[in-house]
Amino acid sequence: MIEYKKKILANGLTVVVNRDPVSKLAAVNILYRVGARNENPERTGFAHLFEHLMFRGTRRIPNFDLPVQMACGDNNAFTNNDYTDFYITLPKDNVETALWLESDRMEGLDITPEKLETEKRVVIEEFRQRYLNQPYGDQPMLLRALAYKVHPYRWATIGLTPEHIAQATLDEVQAFYRAHYRPSNAILSISADIDEEKMLDLAEKWFEPLANRPAAPDHIRQEPVQTAPRREVAERDVPATTVSQAFHMGGRTSPDFYIADLVSDLLAGGDSARLYTHLVKEQRLFSSVNAYISGDVDPGLFVFTGQLLPETTPEQAEAAFRAEIEALRTRPATDYEVEKVKNKFEANTLFGELNVMNKAMNLGFYEMLGDLPLVNREVAAYRAVTTDDIIDFSRRTFRPENCSTLIYKASK
Repeated sequence: MIEYKKKILANGLTVVVNRDPVSKLAAVNILYRVGARNENPERTGFAHLFEHLMFRGTRRIPNFDLPVQMACGDNNAFTNNDYTDFYITLPKDNVETALWLESDRMEGLDITPEKLETEKRVVIEEFRQRYLNQPYGDQPMLLRALAYKVHPYRWATIGLTPEHIAQATLDEVQAFYRAHYRPSNAILSISADIDEEKMLDLAEKWFEPLANRPAAPDHIRQEPVQTAPRREVAERDVPATTVSQAFHMGGRTSPDFYIADLVSDLLAGGDSARLYTHLVKEQRLFSSVNAYISGDVDPGLFVFTGQLLPETTPEQAEAAFRAEIEALRTRPATDYEVEKVKNKFEANTLFGELNVMNKAMNLGFYEMLGDLPLVNREVAAYRAVTTDDIIDFSRRTFRPENCSTLIYKASK
């Protein structure tokens, strides 16, 4: 159970605070509701680019990392399709250093032509190394593009092509900053052994003077229901062929999310799970196999994927996946299987709540979802899943017409 207080400042900034009486550290987390989903299809990769630019200094603080280090702190960030998250941990007595830094870069980021060109080169090189020149690097990108046709989830956080970053102008980048990095588009969450009212007062001190800015128009198109199976074969210079199958499923706040997450653990939650036991150890069709959910805010994907052994054909791999799906659709999971994965989730949740940074991040994330109390209800949501729910979900989700199959074929 995470206790918290919430306040919305006059400029629209949402503040959520938690008193952690155990930790000697303070965690300051600021989440911006901007990810790859908010980008222009002709200029993708901007949210990830800003993850880099936000550390390049402001008009008043040219070196963001130096004050953090002087305050004995640590900081980092990440970007995904739905949001961007920046976080700092430091001794609780130095919490105002973090608030000063975050409030300053929310309004005063110094985007010069030189800084922009430097970070553009860094991002483009990352794109090439991780996605274009890495074995299997473009596989998830191809699967996204196959499964999504109109929703911005059809591109990865890194973007559709490095050319979009290479061609980005200073005016475009500054406009993106003004539209998305503003108080009413952000959630500040703090966890520390500090009185909650004191933390709210500090947040107000450092952030309420900031002016809000107009919101960017929302052009996100929802993905239509897939009505026919899709299939693509891509040949690459890789060691082994892989087969991936993606099925559309509900979004992060859908009741189906908990069932899907539990099912993915039934299938691939360790060496004793179904896929590894049946397809790797017993049938010897794959060298590795996995099942996972994308966890996106909007309706996401449930993915089966596996790397084939040399003698296995893609047809055999697909048949093996179909057999596992048929078992989910027709035969109840055992009480032991279900209880094991439920216990695993509950243990991970309770263990995570021991960490002051996890608390701050979770408060920001669930507020972003629009249901902050959910932070304390999810264990119960998993506990409520039944074997009948698993069968019903599998029948509704794992249908041929809802499937996108990618054969990532090793060239001979």
